[in-house]
Amino acid sequence: MKKKIVLVFDCGATNVRAIAIKENGEIAAMHSLANATCPDPYFPSGLIWNVDEIWKKLCTCTHAVLKKVDPEHVSAITTTTFGVNGAPVDRNGKLLYPVISWQCQRTVPIMDTIDKYIPLQRLYEISGVNKYSFNTINTLVWLKENQPHCIDNMEGFLFMPSLFIHKLTGQLVNDATMAGTSMLTDMKTRSFSDEILAAIGIPNRFFKTEEAGKLVGELLNKPSSELGLRSGIPVVAGGHDTQLALIGSGAEENEAVLSSGTWEILMTRTRNADLNKNTFSAGLTNELDAVPGLYNTGIQWLASGVLEWIRKMFYNKELTLSPEKVYELMIREASEKNVRHSRIKFKPDLNIREGIISGIGIHTSRQEIYRAALEALAEKTKESLELLQQTGKFKAESLIVAGGGSKNKLWNQIRANKLGIPVKALKQTETTVLGAALFAYVTIGTFRSIQKAADAICGNFYYVYPE
Repeated sequence: MKKKIVLVFDCGATNVRAIAIKENGEIAAMHSLANATCPDPYFPSGLIWNVDEIWKKLCTCTHAVLKKVDPEHVSAITTTTFGVNGAPVDRNGKLLYPVISWQCQRTVPIMDTIDKYIPLQRLYEISGVNKYSFNTINTLVWLKENQPHCIDNMEGFLFMPSLFIHKLTGQLVNDATMAGTSMLTDMKTRSFSDEILAAIGIPNRFFKTEEAGKLVGELLNKPSSELGLRSGIPVVAGGHDTQLALIGSGAEENEAVLSSGTWEILMTRTRNADLNKNTFSAGLTNELDAVPGLYNTGIQWLASGVLEWIRKMFYNKELTLSPEKVYELMIREASEKNVRHSRIKFKPDLNIREGIISGIGIHTSRQEIYRAALEALAEKTKESLELLQQTGKFKAESLIVAGGGSKNKLWNQIRANKLGIPVKALKQTETTVLGAALFAYVTIGTFRSIQKAADAICGNFYYVYPE
């Protein structure tokens, strides 16, 4: 019987990757190239994503993967990227303006003054998405105010995964998980909000959505030649990396998942999305789960970005070592008995210039500072989990930890101690691409449902219990 492989295109902020996933969830091959924003040629100090350059990198990565995987085994292709970013396109899918990056600051004043279009609290009540300057609504308003011809001439708006779907199939369609990050959707209808779009003066007809796992089309001749694949391969809608990571983690309803990376995102899959002034002010945001009927309520904060700052500030003598070796040293030092009861206190809000390190003396060691940061970030997780439990009306019996931070065993132990519940650290760190592949395997008939696919493949944990 012919082996099946799903090819996942994963576009992240720092890397562009092609990953071949086997039917059992194992990675058959992968290749990555660095990704980064580019200067906007039409706006000084603006930052954009160069979609054509990213596509070339995806092609290069695919050729590298196909040196290890038989191209005839590729049975489906799907895509996943970071959220919110996209661009208006004409009827042929051509960009009318480059994709403005979520890292660009031009939309900050738009979010600050969005009330002139629609009250911010009303936006939250409809969309569930909290106040972030990079929300898609701000990009559209900026384009309307500064590049009105783009809105006047557009035949659609495509988010990042869909821009690659278009290159693969020629189809103009978005998926619901990306739409749910935009601050443009109605959580009750799982579609774009007529009220919000009318408030900003953009017709709803430009926004079409499908669910993750939808068969969008087949690989066309031109991209098949560029990728080194046969034409006609099914192309399946993927979506937003966070939602797909929840699926790939094996999380069930009312099970909390901490995606631990540069930012930590604590989310749960729930049917209870409480949208009020208290949840808004607390920073809770709600996105559309990859499965209809569920929402992903969550909160995020800077995490490994803080630890990376400590690495650069206090371990500069070791910068000639690889980051992995330096972190091994940091963890080893912070695990020493004499560090466990340090009086150092760390407030890790570095991204809003409110970070504080207190209790420092002339004998303070760098490992005390690192340990204090781990303790503080674990405390942030505890506070956030308590808030999620209140709004979602559930009681967490454990915490799934995914992403790069799940490999830090000291951090996991501190988390378990703070929370008083077991931490289930995923051995499979590639939960996003796994989630995307599972939807594709359901579509081509390998599994009968996404739940059966997750039950069969996901959930490879090691447990850390409170001490």
